[in-house]
This record gives sequence, C-alpha cells and structure tokens, in this order.
Amino acid sequence: MEMAAPTQFNKGNAVLTKEENDLMCRVEGDAPMGQIVRRHWIPACLSEEVQECDGTPVRVRLLGENLVAFRDSNGKVGLIDEQCPHRRASLVYGRNEEGGLRCLYHGWKMDTAGNVVDMASEPAASELKHKVKHKAYPTLEWAGVVWTYMGPQEEQPEFQPPPWAPTATTKVSIAKIIIPCNWAQILEGAIDSAHSSSLHSSDMVPARVDSAKATSVNWLRPSTDKAPRLQCQTTEFGFRYAALRRPISGADSNAYVRVTVFVAPITVLIPPNDSYNVANVNVPVDDTHTAFHFIGWSDTPENLPDTATWRKFLGAQPGIDLDEGYKMRRNTDNHFWQDRQAMKAGSFTGIQGIPNQDIAMWVTMGPLADRDKDVLGASDVAIVEFRRQMSKAAKDFLAGAPAIGTGSQRVTPKVRSYQQIVPKSTDWRSLGLE
Repeated sequence: MEMAAPTQFNKGNAVLTKEENDLMCRVEGDAPMGQIVRRHWIPACLSEEVQECDGTPVRVRLLGENLVAFRDSNGKVGLIDEQCPHRRASLVYGRNEEGGLRCLYHGWKMDTAGNVVDMASEPAASELKHKVKHKAYPTLEWAGVVWTYMGPQEEQPEFQPPPWAPTATTKVSIAKIIIPCNWAQILEGAIDSAHSSSLHSSDMVPARVDSAKATSVNWLRPSTDKAPRLQCQTTEFGFRYAALRRPISGADSNAYVRVTVFVAPITVLIPPNDSYNVANVNVPVDDTHTAFHFIGWSDTPENLPDTATWRKFLGAQPGIDLDEGYKMRRNTDNHFWQDRQAMKAGSFTGIQGIPNQDIAMWVTMGPLADRDKDVLGASDVAIVEFRRQMSKAAKDFLAGAPAIGTGSQRVTPKVRSYQQIVPKSTDWRSLGLE
C-alpha cells in the first residue's frame, strides 16, 4: 500500500480569507452555500418530535428560516412558515386539528401543503382563502427523520435514501444536538481522522484486536499510531480519504486503514466498527447554529444499540444532557461539565461522550471560525480538500453550475466508509465501494 509522504501546508492552499470563508460557510438568504443545501433533501426534524397526529406543533429553524412542523389528522407532516399569512402571529401556538394548523389570532387555518382551508374571521362568501397560499415545503419520512426540500420546485429531485439508511429495514439510532456554531467547522471535525487518537483516546482505546470493536463503554482500535498518513480521492459527490496507521500487530506487512467519506454538502460517513456503521449529518440552522445528527446504523439490528442506549452512550440524552429541544446543557460557562478529577484519574478530556468532546472544540472556535489564522499540517489533508472543494462549489454555483452532489453527481447507494487491517500492497481506493 502506497504511503503518503508528510506534507506541509501554507496559507496559499488551504487557509481562507474572510471573504472566502463567508462564501463557504454562510447559508442564510441568497448565500450560495445555503442555496446549494436547499437543492438537496435535508433533515428538518426527527419523526419523534412530531409523533402524535393533531399533536403539539414544533418550531423548526432551517437555513435562517423560522418554520413550524406538525403532524395532521391523517398522519402527514407539514412544514410551513411559522408566521401566519394574515397578521404574522406565530403558528407554533396554533390549534392542530381536523387536517390543518389554525392560528389562534383570527382562526385562519393552513394545511400541510400551505393551502388556507378556513378563514374564521372572514365572511362565509369570501373568496380570499382561494387567493392566499402560505409557504410550505414538501416532506417525507425515512429512517426516523422528517426530510424536506427547500429549493426551487422545478429542480426538486426524487428522494434517494441516504447511504446510512439505504433500505426501509435498516436499523438507525440517532442522537440530535443543536450546537451554537457554524455547520462547516462541525463537518471539518467529522472528516478529521487525526484528532480521534488524541481527543477521543479515552473512548477509542488502542487494543490488540484484529479490527475496530464496539463494547458497551468504548470503541477499541488496533493501533497506537497518533500521526496517520493521509491520502484523498476526489469524487463527483465529494471525496473519500484514507488515514493509514501502523497496526499494533503485523506492522511490517500490514496497514490499518480508515476510509472516511464526505458526501457533499453536509454528510460524513465515519469508519465503522465490527458491530455497526457511523455517520453524521450537519444541517445548518442558520449561520451560527447547526442541527448535528450523530447516527449509528446497521443491516443487522441486533448489533446496534437502541436509540435510548445510543444517546446515553454518547452523552446526548434529552432531558439530561440536552433540554427538550435538543439544545446543549453543556456550554462554555460550565466548561462542558469537564471533570478535572477524572482527568487526573486517566480520562484524557474529562468530558463524557464522544460528541461532547468534539463539541467543546467546535464551539470554542467561535460561532463562525476565522480560518485565515489557521496553521495547517500534514494531518489536515482532508480539511484542505474540503475547503478547496466547497469554496469552488460555491463559486461555481454563483457562475451558474449545478449544486454539488446533485443530478449525475449524486452519491451512489454502494458507497461506504471502511476500516480494517489490510496488506500494505492493497489499494485502499478499492475498499468500501460495496
């Protein structure tokens, strides 16, 4: 297996100016990156948030827009503008009844498609309701997620199951956390394989195993190598990259390979373990907030923890680690509940839960990271490729090109992340394609 030589990076090829950074990161209004995201089906909320027919409406914020989700009498989920089209009162407080959401102020009622089906305050003979259309986005449900498409109707693609839930029978467990920082710094963390050997070293523990393993308390890894050699493979849907490490056993003839997949614009397929696969999806709430979804999935249901166990393992339980709206109770004011005594006893970070360790790093970069001050090294190959690719995608979109990852550039269902000890003669680019 070819090993990449160490590479040094400088400000000329991966550190972004403020203008370039804004172009890549900002998603509100007409920002090109937000327009790119709008041309994909994206998670709006979890099905569990709108579980009950005629139940409580839920406030949803996506790409800087304030929306409300509700499940109507027939079980259909609507996603509509939060503000009533009449006098702009919030529909979050509305009555969810008889096939629509009724505003408390004057009784105007909208269905899931944005049709105004009743205007209690208008004369019975009024035709006004036939002339008003409320903003509504299409929805469908798959893998415990309510998906929506927010782009131009004439460009709406057919929904394609994501790589982390390729079939209707795939078992999925999702932890959702609303994080107060920009989506791109979260995604850069997800594709950064090198940090796991330090930041997560108390949870991803080196061991004499033949492959990555999952136990009820941690993940085992067959390598002590903290400085992986990185190689990238650009694809139409994003890129794949390999982190090549020395295994604990058989290092002379073998390499421990972890292949991570970036599916543009917001998804990462993380190398699996012997029990289940891992992914995350980073949905921009606005320029400085993100709905982070940390996902375990498996075609063999008995191998994957159920949702409650998954969230407890990750330290992401609503009502305990999070409030009922999935917002973090850990923050900079309480130092993310860091336990210094646990650090003295052997914990590397003193922060419980793999995502929470990451979140402490992402949030302390600031609401929107300032990338023109970065000093990048050989371990940042994937970061370099992400910035290069997504900056170019934003510029190309402004010039009239299709959004990255759409049309013929869509990811294929067979693409997977990968990890394994393999002979050094193996070309990693052939791994993880089925």
